Amino acid sequence: MFRLLLALALLLPWTDLVHADSDRLARVQASRTLRVCIWPDYYGITYRDPQTQQLSGIDIDLAQSLARDLGVTPVFVDSSFARLIDDVSQDRCDLAMFAVGILPQRAQKLGFTRPYLQSDIYAITTRANRRIKHWDDIDKPGVVVAVAKGTLHETVMREKLKHASLEVLDSPHAREQEVESGRADVFITDYPYSRRMLETTNWARLVAPPGIYHLTDYAYAMQKGDDAWLARIERFVSQIKRDGRLLDVAKRHRLDPIVVND
Repeated sequence: MFRLLLALALLLPWTDLVHADSDRLARVQASRTLRVCIWPDYYGITYRDPQTQQLSGIDIDLAQSLARDLGVTPVFVDSSFARLIDDVSQDRCDLAMFAVGILPQRAQKLGFTRPYLQSDIYAITTRANRRIKHWDDIDKPGVVVAVAKGTLHETVMREKLKHASLEVLDSPHAREQEVESGRADVFITDYPYSRRMLETTNWARLVAPPGIYHLTDYAYAMQKGDDAWLARIERFVSQIKRDGRLLDVAKRHRLDPIVVND
């Protein structure tokens, strides 16, 4: 047996042995680090200021709170919605904490906690755009709707749009540039990102649906199959709802209107 273990030790990295013999909670505690995937362009959620390089947002604060609860140090790993499944599945992080929408195609490959935020869909156009005044003006012939590749908005708008043209772009910045330049009429986003556009630009105008359009629950995502790790993160989500940490942090980042606190 000793020779077998020695042979394995020579063939496999130490982390692979730990992975083979232990669950993720034990690995995190043994390494004393929590690797958290974030999308650093997500205003109010996990946003890196381009000038100071400082991270801020509800999930930056909550990741730090989770790390304190676990007695470990958070390490933030840049990701995106387009890379989310690969980054989590290929063990580049222990947990994705950037308001990940619970979509059927994601739920097939990732494990999710219960939701902690919920957002409808919104559109951003320019103040100068005369074609788009109300939500009902969007799905009409000749209108160009921009979405970012890999986001829930791509999936939803592919299903919803019947007359307008859908333009799928590689990044959120590209969809903003398309609208600002006039090549697209609107881009589709959610509540947190819409706040970014209104608070940081002088050209953006919000177009909100008259009622509920498509609500999406946001949660934390992880690899499937580790029940102990999922249970521990579920316990954290329950605790921050019960003790007020979730609502307090949401208010700090002006996201309290979309908190799911039950």
